Amino acid sequence: MTTESADPGRPTGDQMLARLQGDKKPERARMRIYMGMAPGVGKTYKMLEEAHRRHDRGTDVVVGFVETYGRRHTAALLDGLEVVPRRRVEYRGVVVEEMDADAIIARHPAVALVDELAHTNVPGSAREKRWQDVEAIRDAGIEVVSTCNVQHVESIADAVETILGVPVHERVPDAVVRAADEIELVDMSPHALRQRMRHGNVYPPDRATIALERFFTDTNLMALRDLALRFVAGRVDQELEGIVSERGLQVGSVTERVMALVDESPECRRALRRAASLASALHAPFLAVAVQTPGVQVSRDRQLNTQSNVDYATDLGAEMIRGETADLTRGLEEVIRDRRVTHLVLVHRPHRGLHVGRASLADRLLDAVPGLEIHLVGEPALTVH
Repeated sequence: MTTESADPGRPTGDQMLARLQGDKKPERARMRIYMGMAPGVGKTYKMLEEAHRRHDRGTDVVVGFVETYGRRHTAALLDGLEVVPRRRVEYRGVVVEEMDADAIIARHPAVALVDELAHTNVPGSAREKRWQDVEAIRDAGIEVVSTCNVQHVESIADAVETILGVPVHERVPDAVVRAADEIELVDMSPHALRQRMRHGNVYPPDRATIALERFFTDTNLMALRDLALRFVAGRVDQELEGIVSERGLQVGSVTERVMALVDESPECRRALRRAASLASALHAPFLAVAVQTPGVQVSRDRQLNTQSNVDYATDLGAEMIRGETADLTRGLEEVIRDRRVTHLVLVHRPHRGLHVGRASLADRLLDAVPGLEIHLVGEPALTVH
């Protein structure tokens, strides 16, 4: 039985519930990212295939923004999907079409497709970057499926510039990408991608020829693929380690992790290159640690040399860890245990003089951390002429 309020100005129970629901901020929605090593691997195609699967199951899906670049197979997948009209913005006498995030929020579907997460919006837009539009859409309670190439991730963009010599202007903060609920790698061998380009499935023939000669070389694509595999492997590694930690499981490291010690020496760079190579071969996260001794004065030259090596490690794709400790062995042991490092790369420094007979840093760490593998990098072999 229902009753009406005796006071006509007093809201009913249903009205009060509606007000409470209206005041409640929508729960932040999920995000899924299709990541690739380069344009043309099929990220957008995969995203549209997922949209059709969801649509066929009755999910309310809309296309917020999809760029087909004239690829007919990709364009064909837009058929049957609702497309939110783009916003037209005039800039310097040219009308540019951008995603209309406000229209998507007003339409409020269950899922919105948003291509090219790293895109920079035209000046005059409500937000500078598309990833910021995506954040607003998710804040409104709308799930987002997006795409991104690995070189656009902020921390990786610097490595791409160093390794490939190619500037990366459009970037997405690591925190935004890593906060995605799901990241799926759309993988393809460099040879297969170059074949796709030759067949005109990525760019028009004239543009494809230039791209194959300049950017899409075998070497560049192998480097980009390696960066993509390492990034996604690192994400899986974090999730797996999180499960182990959350459940309090007393087990050793469940995935490989490589770390190198950074100091001021010229030899340090050889150790860093070796660590980066090892991390690449294992598809493992690459860490680098720089340790200072509190209260100890360090010369200006040593500071500059250390910072130069730190920058070099970052360019190679390492996650930098900095800290202070009065005891180098204990400090490194703490980092190794905390970050569950399995491989440590050090510069080999032979004992000389009064140090003969004293346990080396490598020996002390091997005694302290069971299961740790230490790789010692010696001086390069002399070339005999």
